[in-house]
Amino acid sequence: MKIFKFSREVKVGILTVVTLSAFVWSYNFLKGRDVFRKQRIFYAVYDNVAGLMTANSITINGLNVGQVNKMYFYPGNPERVVVEINMSNNVPVPSNSTARIFSSDLLGTRGIQIIPGDSPIMAQSGDTLISAMQLSLQDEVNDMVEPIMRKTENLITSFDTVLNVLSDIFNKETRDNLTGTVLSLRKTMQNLESSTLAIDTLVDGQKIRLARIISNVESISSNLKDNNANLNRIISNVAILSDSLAQADVAGTMGKVNRAVSGLNSIVQKIEQGEGSLGQLVNNQKMYNELETASRELNLLLEDMRLNPDRYIHFSVFGRSPKKNQYQQPLKEIE
Repeated sequence: MKIFKFSREVKVGILTVVTLSAFVWSYNFLKGRDVFRKQRIFYAVYDNVAGLMTANSITINGLNVGQVNKMYFYPGNPERVVVEINMSNNVPVPSNSTARIFSSDLLGTRGIQIIPGDSPIMAQSGDTLISAMQLSLQDEVNDMVEPIMRKTENLITSFDTVLNVLSDIFNKETRDNLTGTVLSLRKTMQNLESSTLAIDTLVDGQKIRLARIISNVESISSNLKDNNANLNRIISNVAILSDSLAQADVAGTMGKVNRAVSGLNSIVQKIEQGEGSLGQLVNNQKMYNELETASRELNLLLEDMRLNPDRYIHFSVFGRSPKKNQYQQPLKEIE
């Protein structure tokens, strides 16, 4: 049997090919690529990759299915970044699936999470998936802390303003006034305590009278309750009287009274002015004196007629003697 012998050059060539193959396989293995499986390439376009790096993992439901192959700016639009996703398995990916950048650990390491959609059409290699961005833990904490920081700053500013205002308000004069006010309040409380003690003493001393008063009040209340029917009748009568007064011509009656008073005032005014007999009698002293004299003489005449009736009335067949029972001056006038 003939044994083939390779020359040194062929051996070196074979060793070089094997070494390069091992290096390429090791390099791809270290990058997570399986050179013995078919690779699928998907794309996603983002406004900001937010710390995503080449060779970061691609996961579906937490299972690593690939890695980020490369990243570059969108042609003609440097404001957007294209991420090339390399998947080395045959997991079906619906065409409306979302490639979301997320934080894979607490240190902020970024990765892409494929969220499968519900489309019946599967994405093919070279398709572009829907892009999305999840805030990192640091970003979420910053978003949560930032409003708190703003509120804290505003609170500190307000507190500083309040302190300045309080410093301006509570000067020496104000503190002295507050001290005086506290002393006045203390004295007021002492006075209230003394008044309360006096009231307690008074109440204790007047318990019997208070009980009697309460008993009287209860008696009055009982009487009112017993005479409820009478009170109702009285109220009804008052209501009837009020209705009668409302129906009466009070205005007309008051008008007549006013006219009568006016006439009486006119008569009194005429009497005061001396008009008429009654006015002359009231205001003319001479007339009053003459009437008084006439009244006195009339009384004297009536008294003489009572004492000597035969002087004025007589019955005689032969006539009356003129010298008999002549008029004589009364001894004493009737006063």
